[in-house]
Amino acid sequence: HLVNVRLGRDERRKNMSGLKFPKEETKKKRMPHPASILGSRKGRCYLCSRYGQTEEHHIFGGPNRTLSEKYGLKVELCLECHQFGAHAVHKDQAVMDELHRLGQEAFESQIGSREQFRKIFGRNWL
Repeated sequence: HLVNVRLGRDERRKNMSGLKFPKEETKKKRMPHPASILGSRKGRCYLCSRYGQTEEHHIFGGPNRTLSEKYGLKVELCLECHQFGAHAVHKDQAVMDELHRLGQEAFESQIGSREQFRKIFGRNWL
């Protein structure tokens, strides 16, 4: 009978050494996590300025979430402003659009041109 056994990394490497074309071990690249370019800091809500528990909100979500992370287009929001309040960013499109505008303005003033922003994020919010 064959027994399913999880092999550790060293054991897998030993098992591949006998192959005609052994695969090289690859390491996952770590993505840097730059600070917010909008000046947001953990513990203080970017929208209402309250101190307390905050959550990180990527200004451009969905397929652009990793790009938001890469360029520092993220803000810290309290739970009320992020998810649960009447005007929470995930409930109120006007608030979301304002953050999109602020994010693009920050990008253009600190990183690149409007054309570069449009090429990267696929849309002009200004």
